[in-house]
Amino acid sequence: MALIRKDSGEVQFKIVYCGPPRGGKTTNLHYIHRRLDSGWRGDMVSVETEQNRTISFDFLPVNSTKIGDYEVKFQLYTVPGQRVMKETRRAVLAGADAVIFVADSDPARREANVEALEDCFRCLEENRIAPESIPFVFQFNKRDIPGAIPPQELDETLKVKTPSFLASATSGYQVFATLDRVTQMILQGFSRQIVKEESRHGPPAPQRTYPKPVVATQS
Repeated sequence: MALIRKDSGEVQFKIVYCGPPRGGKTTNLHYIHRRLDSGWRGDMVSVETEQNRTISFDFLPVNSTKIGDYEVKFQLYTVPGQRVMKETRRAVLAGADAVIFVADSDPARREANVEALEDCFRCLEENRIAPESIPFVFQFNKRDIPGAIPPQELDETLKVKTPSFLASATSGYQVFATLDRVTQMILQGFSRQIVKEESRHGPPAPQRTYPKPVVATQS
């Protein structure tokens, strides 16, 4: 869950990108890292095989805004999609504050999507995190490929009941829209938590607004 450092006035939230192998998780993070102004993000750490498939995790700390006296930061991770990396997925999902599930719109990847989603739910539950207790957003990636699975079919197959976005991580279409939705959900929940705490110990907190990340003008 959120890491709150009262001594430094900082709170960190962990957002984890899950999904099938080669579905676009790492591509999302590369696009975000490339497009964010350098003052808004840190260095990316990526561990890849010779086949360019993530086997550990990607890490991208992103500075965001302030809520009350707290400076807010987001840490973005991806989990490896391969079956043999389940223990790593479970470790990366520990303490997750939100999940973005990147589904592959390739018709050949229907079963892989379902398997990855079920595994994501199991890993969360093994970490004592109820999937419905945290922001959980779907991104239907690769919408630009021929014969992409219709969104309605993905909704039905994955039993989607939370926000979803049609996207293309390679072009960046809806990549930031997906991330913005998740960060807003996190911040709204944290803001309510702060208001509750302040109502016990003092006057209600003032109304807050949440600026979107600053995006570099050059790709």
